[in-house]
Amino acid sequence: LVTVTRAEVSNDLKTVTIYFSVLPEKYEEDALNFAKRKRTDFREYLKEHSALRYLPTIDFALDMGEKNRQKIEELTRK
Repeated sequence: LVTVTRAEVSNDLKTVTIYFSVLPEKYEEDALNFAKRKRTDFREYLKEHSALRYLPTIDFALDMGEKNRQKIEELTRK
């Protein structure tokens, strides 16, 4: 299960980083490698299905902030 948690756009609108989480966690690296391999395909999809004037450079990353939030939530339940 891959869930997009947020996206960050640079101030100059030239780069976008899409953050996601993966369950089960043991597949995080596999999912990240897959997403990075498919960046070109994703950019082509954006080109065909959006009205963006300029297409940004796309990157993918694991959302460690979400993972940390979940850990804190788990600890506070105890």
